[in-house]
Amino acid sequence: MVSCSLNIYMADSEPVCQPAYPAHAIAVDEEDVNLLQFAENIEHLEADYFLWGALGYGLDEVAPELVMGGPPPIGAKKAKLDSLTLNIITEFAYEEVGHLRILKRTVGGFPRPLMDLSAGNFAKLIDSAFGYALVPPFDPYHDSLSYMISCYVLPYMGLVAYVGTNPLLTGYYAKRVLAGLLGVESGQDAVIRAYLYERAEEQVHPYNHTVAEFTARISELRNRLAKCGIKDEGIIVPKELGAEKRTTTNVLSADADSISYMRTPAEVLRILYSTGDEHIPGGFYPKGGNGKIARGFLKKP
Repeated sequence: MVSCSLNIYMADSEPVCQPAYPAHAIAVDEEDVNLLQFAENIEHLEADYFLWGALGYGLDEVAPELVMGGPPPIGAKKAKLDSLTLNIITEFAYEEVGHLRILKRTVGGFPRPLMDLSAGNFAKLIDSAFGYALVPPFDPYHDSLSYMISCYVLPYMGLVAYVGTNPLLTGYYAKRVLAGLLGVESGQDAVIRAYLYERAEEQVHPYNHTVAEFTARISELRNRLAKCGIKDEGIIVPKELGAEKRTTTNVLSADADSISYMRTPAEVLRILYSTGDEHIPGGFYPKGGNGKIARGFLKKP
């Protein structure tokens, strides 16, 4: 009985390193294609933002075949990063290139959507988070801390989107790809949050607000825009929102059972459009996202 069971995983006494999927299993279901293509919008945003911030150039130079003729991002430029932050963001950037490659190889793709990565767009977002115009306007490219605060906006959106997508997938390979993306997005988000938590009580120059306040305000804004309750938390929270209601430290954002929050494509677009409405583009995507799901929302009133 034992040897029979082992035969599933061993062939001619050689180790088998790939899982044995059922013979009838589907690798990628038709609807999986739309769900995974939606993720390409997020990955394009992250890839170009990290590439430009770290290297001063974007996907057009690093992997032009992944752009598929899409327009260059608006306002992207190299950030003034110290060596530690530069190394982190450079790694993140190349990881996002890999994410785009496997997504487009698995489910095909679409031209990169028009994206607004300008300092002005980030300034509007931060002004909305605080409820007034900061003076001078927030500039994510100004220094390492400002850039990492701006990065707080991005991988977490991939994380919650992919947690939301996971139960909707059918194909075993589609699930494998998404799980791999989710693992790295979660890691990126954790690195960013840990970096900011270490500096939680530092004031973000020249504003009279701490790093912790910035994260709390950004998270509150995203909750307001998404309109689906609390699914986003800053790096320091009231004890009732902490793990088991026993800590105010919140290096990882999670629900009452300490599992990751999830968001639907509509929620994600409400946030990334900065409009609170998946039917009205703006924010990071002035003309909306691409793919069947994102374009479908734009056709509805």
